[in-house]
Amino acid sequence: VQLQASGGGLLQAGTSLRLSCAASTRTFSDYVMGWFRQAPGKEREFVTSINRGGSNTVYADSVKGRFTISRDNGKNTVYLQVNDLKPDDTAVYYCAARATAYVRATYNSAENYDYWGPGTLVTVSS
Repeated sequence: VQLQASGGGLLQAGTSLRLSCAASTRTFSDYVMGWFRQAPGKEREFVTSINRGGSNTVYADSVKGRFTISRDNGKNTVYLQVNDLKPDDTAVYYCAARATAYVRATYNSAENYDYWGPGTLVTVSS
């Protein structure tokens, strides 16, 4: 599975953006999808995950209320809506995928994911 994230860029604090991640697979609905981010000088951290059907989501405490993950299985795409951007959101954002038989599963650890995209840079200026 190849993943390609897009939608990053240079934005001002307080604005919003939507990241997209397109997957090259005919069985996208078999995959749990996740977003991670890595800020300059920091380790990669979990942001959010969504189950196969899109009915179950989990978020890192640091992003609850501002970030929303969603998916369109018909378009093989997962999205990350980010509202009220903050300078601390500056990072490379990665999407990740893992096939699973568990319909409601989500995963919050990078080690649980098998496929990763190259990342998209989001820079938030104050």
